[in-house]
Parts: sequence; structure tokens; C-alpha cells
Amino acid sequence: ASPLRRVVVTGIGVKSPIGNSTAEVLEGLKTDRCGIRYMNEWENVTGLKSMVSGVVEGIDDKQIPRKYRRTMDKVTVFAATAVQDALAQSGLTESEIQAPTTGISFGSAMGGLETLYDFSSKVFHNNGFLQKDPLAFLRFMSHTVSANIAVMFGIRGRNIPTCTACTSSSQAIGVGFESIRYGLSDVMICGGSEGGHYLEAGVFDSMTATATRYNDTPRKASRPFDRDRNGLVVAEGGGALVLEEYEHAKKRGAAILAEVAGYATNCDGLHITLPAQEGMETVIRQALATASLNPEAVDYVNAHATATTAGDIAESIATHNVFGKIPVSSTKGHTGHMFGGCGVFESVGSLLTLEHGFLPPTLNLENPDPKCAPLDFVQTLREASLTTVMSNNFAFGGVNTSLIFRKV
Repeated sequence: ASPLRRVVVTGIGVKSPIGNSTAEVLEGLKTDRCGIRYMNEWENVTGLKSMVSGVVEGIDDKQIPRKYRRTMDKVTVFAATAVQDALAQSGLTESEIQAPTTGISFGSAMGGLETLYDFSSKVFHNNGFLQKDPLAFLRFMSHTVSANIAVMFGIRGRNIPTCTACTSSSQAIGVGFESIRYGLSDVMICGGSEGGHYLEAGVFDSMTATATRYNDTPRKASRPFDRDRNGLVVAEGGGALVLEEYEHAKKRGAAILAEVAGYATNCDGLHITLPAQEGMETVIRQALATASLNPEAVDYVNAHATATTAGDIAESIATHNVFGKIPVSSTKGHTGHMFGGCGVFESVGSLLTLEHGFLPPTLNLENPDPKCAPLDFVQTLREASLTTVMSNNFAFGGVNTSLIFRKV
């Protein structure tokens, strides 16, 4: 067997409710910026109890040439503009991007919801297909993000779409990591995104999973680990990482931002919505094993922590069982829950903590829930010298992921 190859990060792009660049996100995490607002646009939607959402502002889709933009829903625009930024930072040439050893793994939870909603509405009202939109499917198909990005950037290597709800983009990063580690690719462009729509809010509303008590105080709505949390806040956004084989990056003189040291994914196999602490704990231990690390080597855990009652408790216990009283925070207080975009956004946040030596607080964590395990919850911004950090995500269907990043 050939030796396992090292995988490094050479480019980052991000589009989020608290900023559309790493500099903006860094500032947002350090200054308690909150990207959640009241959604006036939803006021004519009946039966919606949660009226808040994390919203991405200031994206100019015109930076994508029209021939590509025509087949893109908002979810893909977020992803494609993040890829533009990540590739620009990586310094990869067009021929390197289009080499057969460069691939893509990208996902979303819901695909192109705006297009799907509009298309389905027209079919329903007309009881048929009198109003034709030949491009609609290309905007809402389940792999619309990875397909459109592959065409826009001329990707000729692997194209692996990931579609696992809240672990879509963390699995995408994991797929990229494994592709390079096992010699199947030299470069992988990885990530995910979500485009906001009230359909998403309504779906989670009907499961009684959303925050409904904070419509008048949107900034306080997303409260991971807090005693007074009331459910998740839907959000849009996403990001992209350029992953590269270490020697490949060194040879072309790329600036190496960090190393992907470990990754694992597993499944609870128990319940389609309820989280399982055992599966979470197992995936954390498996990620440590792939990185050949002891729990003591990890300095900080960026938690999934969506502010649901059961999820936060199970995750805190699983994390505590492995690490004891380790520093932990969730950035979903700042952004809300980006579903297919959360894994990559939280990976970006984790990479920023490594580079800039700080621990972001969990916004709105005022009174840690006594039912949660006694972790070292980060409630205010801290300076900290970090070498190794972990980012965890958990999804419906019992899908679990754990990623480990470290300084090179």
C-alpha cells in the first residue's frame, strides 16, 4: 500500500450572514456581529411561527458570467462566488484547476429551493406545463451546486456531490480529504451552501424545531447550549476550501493555511431525527484515530450545537466523554443554522481560530443548560494559542462528521 498523503488547505472562500470574506467573518466573530434578522418578506406566509433567519447580504451575482448564471439558483451563486475567492487565494492556474487530478465535492441540504418552489407553483396553478422553463431542473436538481461549479471552472477530476442535510459540506470536505490522502486527487475544491427560503423555515417549524419565542428580538434567537434556547434559526450561506496534497502545494510555492489532520463520518442507525450521543462520541474518536492524535492534543472544539433541546445535550455529553472540560463554542449564535453550508462555515471559523489565536464565543450563551455536560463553554471572546482544533457536525438520518485541523 502506498503511504498516506498529507492534505493541506490553500484557499478559503465564505459567504455568510456575518460576512462574505474571511476578514469580515473574523471581525464578525470577534465583535459579536449577528446576521439574524426579522423576515418582513415572510409576513404574508400563514402558519409560520419562526419569523427570523440568518441572511447573506451584498452578493453580486453579476460576477458570474451570464452563461453560467442562467442555470444557478441562489444556493449555487453563494457557492460559486465562494469558490472564486478560494481559488484566487490558492493561486492555482487555470491549467492546474482543469487538470484531471483536480476534483470537486460540494453539497447542499435543499438544492435550488427558490426555483423548485416557483416551478412547482406554476405547474400546480396551470395543472400542467404551459409555462415552460427549460433550465429549471438545472437550477434545482439535487447536485445543482457541484454540477454548475464543475462546468464554470472546467473541473475534469472527480465530481462528488454530497447531500446529507447539516453534514453536506463537512462530508464534502471529508471526501476531498480522503480523495487526496489516498492518492485519487491532488487538489479538491470542497464545500457547500444553502439558499434561504421560507419553505425551509416552514418545514422545520412543522417539526417544532425552530426558535419561535424571539421574533421581536432576532439577535437573541439562536442560543446554542443556553438554558433558554428554543430551537434553531434557519440561515443561508456557505463556503469553499481548496484542499491540496502537501508536496503539490509546496512545489508550486503556495501559502499553506493549515493541515486537515483527520476526518471521520459514521451513522447512528437509530432514529431519523433524534441525535444519538453514542454515534457522536464514536465519530469524534474515529477522527482522532485517523489523525493519530490523543484527545489531549485538541485545543478547542467548534460544536454543531444548533440550539435544539435534545441535540445540544447529546453533543455536549459526547464531547465531554472524549475530552473532559475542553473549550467549546458554536458560531450558530452569530449566523443561525446554514444546513448544507454550516460544516464549511464552521471549518472556516476553526481555521481562523488557528491563524489568529482566539476562541469565538457562543453568542447568546448566558446560562449554560444544566442538562448539558460541564464543558468549558466559551461565553466571551478569549485569546488562545491553538495548534489543533476540531469541528463537528450532525445531521438527520443519524449522519455524523468530525474534522480536525492543525497548524503546519
